Amino acid sequence: MGGLIIAPKARVFHGHDWVYGTEVRAVFGNPQPGDVVALKDHRDRFLGSALYNPRSQIVARRFSRRKQQLDADFFRRRVHQAVELRRQKLGSEELMREVWSESDGLPGLIVDRYRDVLVVQMLTLAMLLHESEIVEALREELQPACVLVRNDSPVLAAEGIEPDTHIAFGNMPPPFVVTGRGLKFEVDPAHGQKTGLYLDQLDNYGQVAQYAKGKRVLDCFCNQGGFALACAKGGAADVTAVDISELAMQAVQRNAQLNGVSLHRVVANAFDMLSAESEAVRKGGDSKWDVIVLDPPSFTRNRKSLNGALRGYKEIHLRALQMLPVGGILSTFCCSHHMSRELFMQVIAEAAVDAHCTLRLVAEHGQRADHPVLLNIPETQYLRGFTFELVAGR
Repeated sequence: MGGLIIAPKARVFHGHDWVYGTEVRAVFGNPQPGDVVALKDHRDRFLGSALYNPRSQIVARRFSRRKQQLDADFFRRRVHQAVELRRQKLGSEELMREVWSESDGLPGLIVDRYRDVLVVQMLTLAMLLHESEIVEALREELQPACVLVRNDSPVLAAEGIEPDTHIAFGNMPPPFVVTGRGLKFEVDPAHGQKTGLYLDQLDNYGQVAQYAKGKRVLDCFCNQGGFALACAKGGAADVTAVDISELAMQAVQRNAQLNGVSLHRVVANAFDMLSAESEAVRKGGDSKWDVIVLDPPSFTRNRKSLNGALRGYKEIHLRALQMLPVGGILSTFCCSHHMSRELFMQVIAEAAVDAHCTLRLVAEHGQRADHPVLLNIPETQYLRGFTFELVAGR
């Protein structure tokens, strides 16, 4: 087994499982991209087994603190452990992230279940090279009717992997209906965003809907309408869903029919709509909504673009707060691990100052239990959400 000598003070010595190229002192044994390598310190002490790819900034991803190879037995064991964790936490459901990368000791492997269809993403070269063992382990554990490999994420470029989508087992059905937390969605795993739905938000839809009964709700960046649908089913007086994608709006309409609810659909840039509507309220117009939900896509994929992202987050929060009456509810989410809880809260606080309003925190939201968080890898905690009530100034 080849390996890497890790420089002192690297993050791996503080518990993290990633090794960056700048943290490697030496390479020995001529490891090839996708190989398993041994991590050692400058005194030749063993630190663990890792996936190696010199093409990536993260040149090694530790997956075990013992000497371990990737073989069929390894994948069967890790997949079984991941699935068992979900059964203990969530039981058996139609919608589930069954495997989530480092959180399940399988760096770069993501497996989402939509009823009896599994959608697999292999975002590291080592996982890609072991597709057959992975698919076999999934078939044994979950007995799917179809396994779709959907390697089309932008992050693949960093691993030197060409995009590819193919069926690894079975036959892909036409778009079909799934149920999650009482909501029905039509899914098309081969073509939908991500692997089809944003499974990490499923619990949050119902949590936000608790504040919607009898209220007028605006769901911005709605995608397939999860928050809008939940609020409509929860007794909202009026619901408006906004997204820039016409295809997303078509999906919202189909999902509304499946759930037996009606809502208004607006195809628009949410930034532009928030700006126009807030300006109208500032000029003396009436507030049109009592509850506003902000669930934008990530504004930043790296630390270099964080400052620009902060300006974007502050802008949408400022406009939303200017549109709400006293007693109004703002539910807001951020899906970038580069945005810490404290930083996200700071952005909202600054927007509230500029909007001349006071906010009371009434709920905090996070990712679903099938997206487990590891303390030693803070990147596994990426979804943050808050619900605030706008209170009278004092």
